[in-house]
Amino acid sequence: MRVQIVKNILDANTKIAAENRKLFDSHNLTVINLMSSPGAGKTTLLEEMGVTFAGRLRIGVIEGDIQTSLDAERVAAAGLAAVQIETAGACHLDANMVQNAAATLDLADLDLLVVENVGNLVCPAEFNIGEDFKVMLLSVTEGDDKPLKYPLMFKESKVLLITKIDLLPHLRCDLNRMKQAARAINPGLVIFEVSAYSGQGLADWHDWLRAQIKGTHDPS
Repeated sequence: MRVQIVKNILDANTKIAAENRKLFDSHNLTVINLMSSPGAGKTTLLEEMGVTFAGRLRIGVIEGDIQTSLDAERVAAAGLAAVQIETAGACHLDANMVQNAAATLDLADLDLLVVENVGNLVCPAEFNIGEDFKVMLLSVTEGDDKPLKYPLMFKESKVLLITKIDLLPHLRCDLNRMKQAARAINPGLVIFEVSAYSGQGLADWHDWLRAQIKGTHDPS
């Protein structure tokens, strides 16, 4: 019975995700599903993007957290249009939650919509929300064994951002081992090594991201 219930949940989610995809396409909107464990740097990355792309890309953010609106307040302060989803215990965002949140944003006024998923290396990878692609963050502070422990997240993601690389001199983290393990799971994975604090690697990530935007009002 449990297998059937899970199948029904995923089937229903897939149907709503398709509706989301149709809505996003109608606005020529690029949508990314941003995933990581708690504390890997998703919100900090978004704050930095808000500063970098100010006046160049119109970015909206759907923030997913179990409780509080702290992250939504941070990205809004960085100049991004933000709406908060409090899941009240749910470990991921699903397509229905995203659909309801998207209805509160002016999608026609956006170039890029980022869904910052709940901090979790398991459940978010299982649920399509209608995004164009999934982007995963993995901080060097988490260790180089995470691809082996949480393979689905790496398999489902199109991009891996290895974050906090400014801390590498202070850690026992083998960056090459981390990348090799990730690419063994997903050979096509695009990998960027970044630090939102030092700025290292961010230009390459920004260039790649801008190339994915379907419709842009970037004046540059």
